[in-house]
Amino acid sequence: MDNINTAILERLERVVETLQENSVKMGQLLAVHNEKLDKQEQIDGVLFEKVDNLHKTLERETTSIKKGCERDIRMVDDRLRVMEKKMWSIFGALGIISFVVSPMGQRFMRPLLTQREATAIVVPSVPLVDVDRQSVYT
Repeated sequence: MDNINTAILERLERVVETLQENSVKMGQLLAVHNEKLDKQEQIDGVLFEKVDNLHKTLERETTSIKKGCERDIRMVDDRLRVMEKKMWSIFGALGIISFVVSPMGQRFMRPLLTQREATAIVVPSVPLVDVDRQSVYT
């Protein structure tokens, strides 16, 4: 029985030693794993910072582009307004010219542009006194 107990004890000691070795190896694996997790957290922090910087830069550029587009739209709108004013002025001038050139416009404008002929009768002068110059001086 002593042999059996000794064999069991030896076996238990080997199992305990194996468990201790496995425990040490697990501790080492956990340490390596924790180190990898720490490095990954640092990398994640750097990546998140880069993403935040990229987001800020993108937002700044987007705002700049938006302001530029709004400025360009206002400039185009101003130019269109000027062109529209010129177009309506030209259409108005063409309307007036076409009216003046038309027969009805001619009838309307002729009295305004030409002077009326004076209707007067020229009466020959008749001397009131029949005296010549010689008799007046003598």
